[in-house]
Amino acid sequence: MFEKILVANRGEIAVRIMRACRELDIRTVAVYSEVDANSMHVQMADEAICIGPAPSNESYLKRDRIIGAAEIADVDAIHPGYGFLSEDARFAEVCESCNIAFIGPGSTVMNAFGDKQTSRELAERAGVAVPPGSDGMVDDEATARRVAKEIGYPVMIKAVAGGGGRGLRVAHNEVSLLKGYHTARSEAEVAFGNSGVYIEKFIENPRHIEFQILGDTQGNIIHLGERDCSIQRRNQKLIEETPSPLMADLPELRKEMGEAALRICREARYVNAGTVEFVTDPKGNYYFLEVNKRIQVEHPITEEVTGVDLVKQQILIAMGEPLRLTQDEVTFSGHAIECRINAENPFADFAPSPGRVKMYYAPGGRGVRIDSHVYAGYTIPPTYDSMIAKLITTGKDRREAIARMSRALGEYMITGVKTTIPFEQAVMRDPNFRRGKYATNFIENLLANRREMIERDA
Repeated sequence: MFEKILVANRGEIAVRIMRACRELDIRTVAVYSEVDANSMHVQMADEAICIGPAPSNESYLKRDRIIGAAEIADVDAIHPGYGFLSEDARFAEVCESCNIAFIGPGSTVMNAFGDKQTSRELAERAGVAVPPGSDGMVDDEATARRVAKEIGYPVMIKAVAGGGGRGLRVAHNEVSLLKGYHTARSEAEVAFGNSGVYIEKFIENPRHIEFQILGDTQGNIIHLGERDCSIQRRNQKLIEETPSPLMADLPELRKEMGEAALRICREARYVNAGTVEFVTDPKGNYYFLEVNKRIQVEHPITEEVTGVDLVKQQILIAMGEPLRLTQDEVTFSGHAIECRINAENPFADFAPSPGRVKMYYAPGGRGVRIDSHVYAGYTIPPTYDSMIAKLITTGKDRREAIARMSRALGEYMITGVKTTIPFEQAVMRDPNFRRGKYATNFIENLLANRREMIERDA
């Protein structure tokens, strides 16, 4: 059993990990930047160590400072959460060399997937279809033009080390291709320290479906069902649900995609929690996108319908414990929806809205869960991701989960900053969403067709 874990993250995910540790009777160490000195995760931890100034490349992305803090605090393990160093193979390797357990896939598994391009190659070896694309990274404009011409427009330029919609652009012609190519490379360099990009066919009107995976050190691997993450803005998820409405009448597709996800992870001998992401086209064809080698933001909805605490499972797996569930023993009950509550103005192209929270009142009642680090008087810094809370509702079916989400969003009161709450209320009322008829362009279409009405209601 681990006695002490350092949480190498901030915000709601750091709070979430600390809660799991407390229930396992494990002490926690927080690391924080100077601007996060009054953050909730710092207050909740048993110990806290400042690791640098506000910019993440001077604090939360500094491997040496986090390892130094871990050694000073004499911890058994480090949990990286999501983002920051969670998918950094070098960081996992350094933890291993320092005899500190890394709570996530180890460096061997990280390197097996490497980046998105090597992940595509691994999926192909596992017999899973991938979208047509470049053979490796695209290093110059001439190659970008040639690949785009071969596979046909529209195409996506994607950072090999990408995530969260960063380093990703869609191009419908050569002009937008060249502009998107340079923008994606620059954005990827800033976000990930790696400007490498590749190009693949853009699937129009797709659904974004992902499967939650758990694998132990004994070679057992299971999936815990799918999540539909198609409600996105700027290629970043905003609302997720499970099970996917797409699968309501397609149980065989769910089974086939789940088995494909397991084949990919077995090929890599995957250990710990991860997510296999797919895109489906309107005809029901599906293609592998990538593996997220970490816990996901949207993991709570899977927890709610399966009863499995994924963060606790991560910790137990890292301690060498075998999975207590087989695939046949995984059960699903009801429906769950998650709204990411972001400090953004949805009517100004989702521009960030940092600042001091004057009033904060979270909704409650049956079937409502809040994962957040925000409180009245807290100042949301402009330095980091704009997500300030996750609102999760459950119901015996999708209709009840939507009704609870509508009610909970109406109760949620946050003043002092703009939030996405009014927009998410409009989504819950939208007839296409209620029918489960949506794709990744849903938000774009909703704003184009009903912007004036939504702003008036807000």
